[in-house]
Amino acid sequence: MVLEVAQSDGLLELTLARPDALNSFTVELHEELATALKQARRDEVRALVITGAGRAFSAGQDLEETQTQEITPGERLRRFYNPNIRSIVELPKPVIAAVNGVAAGAGVSLALACDLRIASAKASFVPAFASIGLIPDSGMSWLATRLVGYSRAFDWITSSRKLSAAEALEWGLVNEVVEPAAVLERARQRAEELAGQPGNAVAMTKRLLRSALEVSLGEQLELERQLQQAASEHPVYAERVAAFLAKQPARTG
Repeated sequence: MVLEVAQSDGLLELTLARPDALNSFTVELHEELATALKQARRDEVRALVITGAGRAFSAGQDLEETQTQEITPGERLRRFYNPNIRSIVELPKPVIAAVNGVAAGAGVSLALACDLRIASAKASFVPAFASIGLIPDSGMSWLATRLVGYSRAFDWITSSRKLSAAEALEWGLVNEVVEPAAVLERARQRAEELAGQPGNAVAMTKRLLRSALEVSLGEQLELERQLQQAASEHPVYAERVAAFLAKQPARTG
């Protein structure tokens, strides 16, 4: 197995486990990731953490494998990368990337597809595609543009510039930078906080914020209306309101 999967108390943790190859992607890793992302949809899973083993998060595609397989780049994206990126983005659960080291190429795309990114102070982010004559893929063009804007994304991706963790934080590519020994624990902590939120509010909020990037104000207002109605019908809402009101002083007059 090249993907370690651990589940406990509503938290599913996935570790890319090819440390000697900087956790670069192979067909085997894609297939195991796809299976794990299906597991993440189960009701008992409330949040997902993705990290890498060893000193890298992921160096992107294993280029040695491309020399031994008769799969075109476009076919590889269609069959493996794109379905997994979509599964993460569309997963109705919070996904936190614990970026423990270098993320390059599609490894950057994987991190950007997550909802939050907690980075080690030793992490770095390298688009890498332009340096070998390729264009960004695995959702990088869509994700990076939305996170940092067109001009900054264009400059970064076309130059293959290596961003430090501190620069990534300044740009808004990551949410927090912590000491290397603390990155996974902090990601788990954030995942547990999100998993502990009542009802389905976090999942619905993720859906709303993703939608907001694509639709008109009128469409977004209607989706908010629909999801707010659904959220208000969850038993936890009535319970929390009753508990709040019970703590309020009685009104007079």
